[in-house]
Amino acid sequence: MSHPRGDPSTPVTIAYIAESAGVSIPTVSKVINGRRGVAAGTRARVEALIDRYGYRRPAPSARRTTMELVFDELEDMWGTEIIRGVERVARQHQMGVVLTEFGPERNAIHYWIDDTVSRRPACVVTVAQLSEEQRNQLRAKGIPFVVFDPTTELPDDVPFVGATNWSGGRSATRHLIELGHRRIAMIGGPDHVLCCRARLDGHRSALDAAGLPPDDALIVRTDLTREDGHAAALDLLQRPQPPTAIFTCNDLQALGVYQAARQLGQRIPADLSVVGFDDLPIAALMDPPMTTVRQPLTEMAAAATELALALGRGEDRPQIGLELATTLTVRESTAAPARK
Repeated sequence: MSHPRGDPSTPVTIAYIAESAGVSIPTVSKVINGRRGVAAGTRARVEALIDRYGYRRPAPSARRTTMELVFDELEDMWGTEIIRGVERVARQHQMGVVLTEFGPERNAIHYWIDDTVSRRPACVVTVAQLSEEQRNQLRAKGIPFVVFDPTTELPDDVPFVGATNWSGGRSATRHLIELGHRRIAMIGGPDHVLCCRARLDGHRSALDAAGLPPDDALIVRTDLTREDGHAAALDLLQRPQPPTAIFTCNDLQALGVYQAARQLGQRIPADLSVVGFDDLPIAALMDPPMTTVRQPLTEMAAAATELALALGRGEDRPQIGLELATTLTVRESTAAPARK
């Protein structure tokens, strides 16, 4: 039987089989890995092409020495916690880690797929949010990947590891309500970022459960930086009716709130209670130590690495989407509101 490319020595790719069968690359990947979600007729057509062209999954033994960790931009302590979790698991499996950063302009992404293929990693853990085309390119080359903390909704067949952001937002605001606060502001993140929306929804759910009317004026959406947290807090705290507590979407924003409060002569927690999100190492070192929602970044990164390595070994995992629990860590930045 003739080879589709005229050269029997040239391996047939998943992408070629998908094109020949008139289906998507993820559909072919499901058939090859024995996963559900493919119609019987489609599965039979794909399997026939696999048999016809003699497709074989690339041998894992040829690419078991390194894995790849991909960031958009690595610039703060959040990324350090992720690297720690990935390296911990990689070390246990005697695996090297290649760290890729696209940079603020994402210039490196144009060459990343080709470079990754040439390195032949066992798997990829990507903090950078890849497009559907980029995910399909990895699938076509037989390189399994796991998305860390996705910022957008993903198709059901994309492996990911995240956290219970909604529950975290709810527990932070419920803690402030139980202390007696009624004017609780939230400095949220960009609305297009999935985890930021979930934390804000959790905050609103806690207010609703307590019978507190929503006040959109007490919600400020901004970027997840110290500078933006500082600017948002200055605006909130200088209003005629300022909040008695502020919940932020991450610890860096909360650091900005601390700076704004001190700039305005307000004491934490005597005049203002503050709750962050992430529980980065700096949270316990702040003055006063900060109450925050712990997102288990290191454990999430470790779980993502274990899942990616398992997929790289050809193991079929029944659960390819994981959410690790967030917990509220109460320190000294929250207290009952001062009596006026």
